[in-house]
Amino acid sequence: MTVVLELTDVTRVHGRGPTQVHALGGVDLAVRQGELVAVMGPSGSGKSTLLNVAGGLDSATSGRVLVAGRDVTTMNARRRAEVRRRDVGYVFQDLNLIPALTALENVALPLELDGVAVRTARTSALAALEAVGLDGAQGRFPEDLSGGQQQRVAIARALVGPRRLVLADEPTGALDSVTGEAVLRLLRDRVDSGAAGLLVTHDARYAAWADRTIHLRDGVVTGTDAGGRVVDPLGEPADLMEWEA
Repeated sequence: MTVVLELTDVTRVHGRGPTQVHALGGVDLAVRQGELVAVMGPSGSGKSTLLNVAGGLDSATSGRVLVAGRDVTTMNARRRAEVRRRDVGYVFQDLNLIPALTALENVALPLELDGVAVRTARTSALAALEAVGLDGAQGRFPEDLSGGQQQRVAIARALVGPRRLVLADEPTGALDSVTGEAVLRLLRDRVDSGAAGLLVTHDARYAAWADRTIHLRDGVVTGTDAGGRVVDPLGEPADLMEWEA
């Protein structure tokens, strides 16, 4: 399978002198098309930094980061933004929904910014909202949605369009266990359809959906668990259209 994301000896250092913090220390990682990789580790281990560097939201201090064969470490800000809009879908811990936009508008925004016609973008956005069980909430603003519903809007936004790489930072944080499993099934389905996925999670149940798990501590990969993927960790069907509010 094609390597979609490749990190080679990537470091990220914050600050200078005696106060500097080594958030990442020489990370090597490759994620292939059709592969979901989970990242686990204690708080402060560099998990979120790894995701931000992988998607071009943050710059590596040294090393190379390739997304779909393009070295984002050599790109200017405009070109990195183009790669993010076209190829990368994000689910952030703090969601980053735009309060002044409806659920439908939030999901359609990345496509519209990339030049997709408004009608086409919003048709795709509506399909993404339907996939996460929010087809009746497309006209509501984030403040009118529950935390779990906002999380699902953010997931729909990350998965809309032809994303080649999906980065998810604790995507189940605001969700109950049943809804969380349905979210992981949705992410798993997108990866099985040809995307590459990188999932940060603290919960072994959700990491079990991945093809392999890497463990971070103090910005360094300390181990990898190969295999272990399960079809349904709860041992029961998780219908994507049967969501809790």
